[in-house]
Parts: sequence; structure tokens; C-alpha cells
Amino acid sequence: MTMLSAPSGPPPGPDPAGRADAADLASFGYEQQLHRKLGSFASFAAGFSFVSILTTVFQLFAFGFGFGGPAFFWTWPLVFAGQLLVALCFAELAARYPIAGCVYQWSRRLSTGVTGWFAGWLMLIGQVVSVAAAAIALQVVLPQVWSGFQVVGTDTALASGDGAANAVLLGTALIVVTTTITAVGVKAMSLVNSVGVACELVGVALLVVLLFGHAERGPSVVTQTGGAGGGGYAGAFLVSALMAAYVMYGFDSAGELAEETKNPRRTAPRAIVRALAVSGVAGLLLLLGALMAAPSVSDGELAAGGLPYVVTSQLGTGLGKALLVDVAVAMFVCTLAIQTAATRLVFSMSRDGVLPGSARLAKVSPRTGTPVLPALVVGLCAVALLVVNVGRAELFTALTSVAIVLVYLAYLLVTLPMLRARLRGLLPAREGFSLGRFGVAVNIGAVVYGLLMTVNIAWPRAEVYDPAGGHWYLAWFAVLFLAGALVAGAGAYAWVRRERPDTAAGAEAGAEARVAAVAS
Repeated sequence: MTMLSAPSGPPPGPDPAGRADAADLASFGYEQQLHRKLGSFASFAAGFSFVSILTTVFQLFAFGFGFGGPAFFWTWPLVFAGQLLVALCFAELAARYPIAGCVYQWSRRLSTGVTGWFAGWLMLIGQVVSVAAAAIALQVVLPQVWSGFQVVGTDTALASGDGAANAVLLGTALIVVTTTITAVGVKAMSLVNSVGVACELVGVALLVVLLFGHAERGPSVVTQTGGAGGGGYAGAFLVSALMAAYVMYGFDSAGELAEETKNPRRTAPRAIVRALAVSGVAGLLLLLGALMAAPSVSDGELAAGGLPYVVTSQLGTGLGKALLVDVAVAMFVCTLAIQTAATRLVFSMSRDGVLPGSARLAKVSPRTGTPVLPALVVGLCAVALLVVNVGRAELFTALTSVAIVLVYLAYLLVTLPMLRARLRGLLPAREGFSLGRFGVAVNIGAVVYGLLMTVNIAWPRAEVYDPAGGHWYLAWFAVLFLAGALVAGAGAYAWVRRERPDTAAGAEAGAEARVAAVAS
């Protein structure tokens, strides 16, 4: 396996920079198989489109407002500050380990093969679930653009039986398209993604300007709780924070695509921080504009219809629908970005021989420079998750929550070993992005935030996960799904150890040896 024996030398690149990047990758024991086609904007676009504020804010605004009222706005800067700490840690690691499958690679190189494997496993499942969750979001927008998109029944609400079934249909069609693009090659993916992100950036800017131009009230609206939570508003506020937590993750996608990025040690760290920073600022303005422009914040319509209701009611049918089309484009590239990141993670882990079926999953098409089979597997698994939701509208919120819990835990399996390595002086020193003397404080903050938010998201709340009542398992869905994922992961890891003991043993080498090798 390439993890255990380094290649004889990097393949010749088309230019000195390409050869230098291939040689850099070879120093970690991997050949340059993926095609390096991504520049700085494409790298930024990968992270920005994964976060995709138009996708998730439009999908989940009603959720946050319904629990916290207008004051749920303040959960956004709080979550942004916490995730920024995580992003800064990841930027440091992207400069040190520019390797595909970054969360898995970072964790195993800072700790042990077992820890790294479970970080990759949880991240992979979280990304697959995220593909399904992002594809579901089309139901929030497309039927409002044209009634013909409501193929099943007449009720477009995602929480209804008709809406849930139609969401599965639209989501499946979207995943078929994104799977095809992902399998074609990174050049096609990058072109589609970059165009989509450009449209999203323009759309966000235009939407913010229009919403502020149609303001019905002043910015002081964000101090109102709207009666949510009564005397115990802290609990309602924590629940409403799930909306922001559901949005601001995936900025590490620039690291996932490091082996397809030119000069990744310099490009990826900046892309990670910029993707989150732009998303955070734009999302803050979007939320504020929506709260100021909503026809009413007390008649229940905003909690039911969310941002689509504000857009169509205040901007008119024509312009409103045009902006909703732009939102649909953002949802498309969001799904594409998540699936691409998941595909690269499958490839990275399979290349190390630590997934069942690794020999086939690690193959890269010499023509397109893309791991085709992983793209198909991720797409099929995401569609399977959608099909499970047919007739079970109550599972949609639980599905989204599960994705975030798994990703947050995977992030913790990076930031915790990173803090340990930093405190022991084992974090390899590299030129490029560095937190310097602020590293320990930022790293501790990232760990504390990750732990608190993971507990907040996974906490079994019937009003969040089982609002209709009568399904006890839904309240515990995140915990039960996590337990199932860990059990399945333990089984898969045991299978790999039994079938490939040499590979498993190599993957479990100590952190100190790997760090020393890289530092030298």
C-alpha cells in the first residue's frame, strides 16, 4: 500500500509548480493521481458552496425563528465565533498536511490510526447524510418557483406527507446529476461549482440590498424574543442555535481537495478561513435583512414560511421567484460540493487500505483523474437515506441533526489530538499559516466550543425531533444513530484488521513517529 511504502518518485508535472506539488505529496508517501486543476477561487468556492448560506438559511430559517423568535439572530455570531476557532486550527493543519481526506489524515497523523480512522468514518457518514439533507432543501424553493415541481400531491410543506415524498423525488434527481458531474472529473466539477458560487455571491448581495430596502422595522427587532420560551428563554435560545450550527460547517472542503489544488500549502489555509468568514458576514446580513423586511414577526407566517415567505411577499412574484431560482442554484452546487468532498474522503481512506473494498474504491480514472466508484457509492447511499424518508416527514429534522453531530465529533477528533500535540511540542513547524503564540488559546477554545455544541445538538428534545409526539425514538434519534454508526464502524474496522492486518498495523503507528518524520 502507498501508505506503507513511498513511491519511487513523483510523476513529471506539466510545469515546475506542478512537479513541486507532486514532490510535496510524495513526501507523505502518496503518488500524484488526482489532477491538480484548482486555483485559489475554486478552492474557496469548494468551502463556500459546502456551507452555502442560501441553501441552509432558506431551509432552516423558520426552524430557528420558530424556537427563538427574532432574538435567535444572536446565535449566528456566537456559532460563527466558535467555528472560526475551529477553522483557524484547520488552516494550520492544511498548511502542514495538504492531503485529500483531510479530517482523516489530520487526525491519524496527530494521534493514532484508530482515532484517525473513526474521525474519517464519522466524517464520511456525516457527509453522506449531508448530501441527502442538502438535496432535500430543493423542496423549500422549487415548488414556489413553479407549481409543476410539486409532482406528489399539493401540500408543499416539508413537514407534510406530500412535501416529504416530493422532496425525496427532487432530491434523488439532484443527486443523480451531482454524481454524474463528480464522476466526470474535477475540472467539470470546479467549473460548475465556481459558476454556481459566483451566482450565489451575487444573489446574496442583491438579496441583502433588496431586503434592507424593503425594511418594515429597525434593527432593534433582534432584541425581541417574540414570546418564545417564556421565562425560560435560555432553553429556547439554545435550540434556535441549532439553525446556525446546521449552516456553518464544511469549510474544510478546501483541505479535502488539497491534492487537486495548486500550491495547496498556501491556497487551502486561506480558502478555509475565507469560506467561513464570507459565509458568516453574508449570513449575518441576510438574517438581519429578513427580520427587518418580514411583513410581520408576530402573526406566525414567518415561523411557517421562513425566508421564501419574506422574499415572495416583499419583492413580488417576478423578482422573488428569480431570486429563488438563484437559491436553487446554490442548493445544487452545495450538494455537488458535499458529494465531492465525501468522494475524496472515501478515496483517501481506501488508498490507505482502511475501508472495506479499498482496492476498488482507491482506483482513479487515468483519463479524468477522478475516483469514480466512490462518487457512485456516495450518491447511492445518499439516495437510500432519502428513500427511507418517504412517508416519514418527521425524519427530516432528525436527518439534518445527525449529520451535524457526526461532523462535529469528527472535528473534535482533530482539534483534541491537535491540542495534545501542541502542548507536547509535537506539532510540526512549517512555513505558512500559523497561529503563533495564540495557538494554544485558539485550540482550547475550538475544543470547548465543539464539545458544548455537540451536546447541544444531540440533546434529546422531543419538541425538536418529535414535535408530533408518539415516537420516543425520534427524540433520541441523534444519539441512537451515533451509537449505530460507532458500532458499524467498529465492525468495519475489525474486518479491515482481520483481512489486512499489515495495513491496520501500519495505520496504528504512533503520532510521535509520524510527526517527527514530517518535521524532518
